[in-house]
Amino acid sequence: CSPSLVTPSSITCAILFFVTLLKANVLAFISLIYVCMPVIFTLILQPLHRELYAMHASNFFAPSFLKAINENKEESFRSIMAEPTQGVFTFEMLQPHFCELLLSEVENFEKWVHETKFRIMRPNTMNKFGAVLDDFGLETMLGKLMEDFIRPISKVFFSDVGGSTLDSHHGFVVEYGISRDVELGFHVDDSEVTLNVCLGKQFSGGDLFFRGVRCDKHVNTETQSDEILDYSHVPGRAVLHRGRHRHGARATTSGHRVNLLLWCRRCISLAHYYECTKV
Repeated sequence: CSPSLVTPSSITCAILFFVTLLKANVLAFISLIYVCMPVIFTLILQPLHRELYAMHASNFFAPSFLKAINENKEESFRSIMAEPTQGVFTFEMLQPHFCELLLSEVENFEKWVHETKFRIMRPNTMNKFGAVLDDFGLETMLGKLMEDFIRPISKVFFSDVGGSTLDSHHGFVVEYGISRDVELGFHVDDSEVTLNVCLGKQFSGGDLFFRGVRCDKHVNTETQSDEILDYSHVPGRAVLHRGRHRHGARATTSGHRVNLLLWCRRCISLAHYYECTKV
């Protein structure tokens, strides 16, 4: 290279080029690690209960829930559900043995994280305790849960937010107790439809409170009397609602509560189509 061709501007351009290349490679590396994380975990972390990693419906679900799913009719779904306030459905879903196995699997994962001092992604920006289940091998099973069991129900009750076209999910557990998260503030979920199932264990308090659906513009507006619902968790019993249904969790005053959450989404969100009834 001729010295006459080397100028301050060309040196600056070269430096900028290599910095840009380095940033691109770092981002590509981070993206690769994120995509491969479930595989990495399954290779270095031995599952305690391998039967959890594939869908075994008859071993996971309550018979009444399975029957309603197999019949796949609105009247069948309603026969196993309560709707204590508009758009919030509760029903018996998980068998106790499945809850015990999943709790044990999560504890095994958290023990490994503690022993190895491995930094993991927490479920969301509000919960400091819990784990993303998709990250340690349960993504396929949870995908089947959404597609074959939650989507048929959502098609009937949540068509306004694309319930029949849910195509992705974020699956995680949250933990509440004196030495964990105690409560959860008023919020909406990053989902079209949310499934929330208590897994156990022994606890007091921790009720969910619901305060109606709102568009983005009016998410903090006053609650109407017919929108108020306080719900007490029961292990194995599910709550299903729109992600935009405002809610929170009151303080867990004793014991240890663990819940399974499945945020069900569609690639093209319809959340902005909520009809705004405020003037």
